[in-house]
Amino acid sequence: MKTLVIGVIGSDCHAVGNKILEHSFTQAGFNVINIGVLCPQEDFINAAIETNADAIIVSSLYGHGEIDCRGLREKLNESGLGGILLYAGGNLVVGKQKWDNVEKKFKEMGFDRVYAPGTLPEVDIADLRKDLKIEN
Repeated sequence: MKTLVIGVIGSDCHAVGNKILEHSFTQAGFNVINIGVLCPQEDFINAAIETNADAIIVSSLYGHGEIDCRGLREKLNESGLGGILLYAGGNLVVGKQKWDNVEKKFKEMGFDRVYAPGTLPEVDIADLRKDLKIEN
C-alpha cells in the first residue's frame, strides 16, 4: 500500500477539502497521513520521512500557496527525499491568473503535478496510480 502525506500548507486553516481528499484517497486504497491544517513545510517533510511516504500532496485555499510552497522541493532534496512525488492543488495564487502560468510556476518550483481549483479527487487518484505505477 502506497503512503501519502497530505495537509494544508502555511497559515491556511481550510479543513473541509483536506478531509474530502483524505476520505477519497483512503477509499482508493492509499495509506493516508493527514497532517491537518496550518502546516509549515517542515511538517510535510518530517511526516514523509517518518512514514516512508511515496508522495506529498499540498493543499492551499487562501491564495498564498505560491509563497508557502517556495523552496519545498529544495528542502526535500536536502532531506534525502529528492525523488518523492510532490503535488499541489487548490487556490494556489492570489487573484485571477491564467492557469497555465500558475501550473508553470509550480512545476518550475519542482512540483510534479499541479491542480486547478475544483479538480475532483478522482483526477489526483488516477495521476497517483499512474505516477506510482499502481495496477488498477
